Order: sequence, then C-alpha cells, then structure tokens
Amino acid sequence: MDWRGKRLFTGMTASGHQLITDAVPEFGGGNQGASPTEMLLGAVIGCTGMDIISILEKMKLTPENFTVQATGDKAQSHPRRFTTINLHYTISGDIAEEKLYRAIELSLNKYCSVAYSLNATLKASYSLNGGAKKIVELD
Repeated sequence: MDWRGKRLFTGMTASGHQLITDAVPEFGGGNQGASPTEMLLGAVIGCTGMDIISILEKMKLTPENFTVQATGDKAQSHPRRFTTINLHYTISGDIAEEKLYRAIELSLNKYCSVAYSLNATLKASYSLNGGAKKIVELD
C-alpha cells in the first residue's frame, strides 16, 4: 500500500484488485475509502458469506436472497480492537432453518479463516527498509 497523503493509502491485492483505505475527517483523513476496521468487518462478511453459500450448495440448497451485515463493538482504549462482532444474516428461500443455522455455525466455528484469525494469538513479523525481520506476538 502506498501513502497518498493525510490518512489515504492505495494498493493492489495479490490477485490484482485495488484497495483504498482512508480515515474520516475527524481522524485526519479525507473519507476517500473504507477505514481499516470497515475493511476488517467486510472481510468477515465476505468470508462467512462465501462459506455459507458453499455449504448450502453441498447440501443441494440455493437461497433466493442472502444478505450479511456486521457491526462491532471496540475496546475503549488502544489498540481499540473489536471485542464483539455482531453478524446479521437475512436468508430467504425454501431452506429449513436448522440447515441455515448449521451452515452459519460451520462457517464461524470451522471454515471462516478471517473470523477464526480474530480469535487467535497472532504472530506478526515486520521489517523496515529491507532490514532484519522482527516478530511481535499480538495478544
């Protein structure tokens, strides 16, 4: 990601898709892209949504409509991590409710790497200007 001034960063994913992240003016940005925490919630939504569709397809079931929304509660002090993520699924079609619950629970408890990563002790590595790699444990 390349800094474009204020809080704006742009870049490309490994698969060639553009990313834009920015902050709202209140936090020094120009609101030209999603905030990093909005992107994180979006990643959870995309991951669990794709899982659920895949699981339902394996059950030979196809929803008529499917929407996922997410909100989150953040800690009051830094690093202001998410303490709770609330997912709301709206799924319509001829699918038994217990199968929908099963698909959601499989996604969140087994398959969604994004949601699962949020609950893990994480080791992050970094280097500065091509220097030696350092490792930080995030807990």
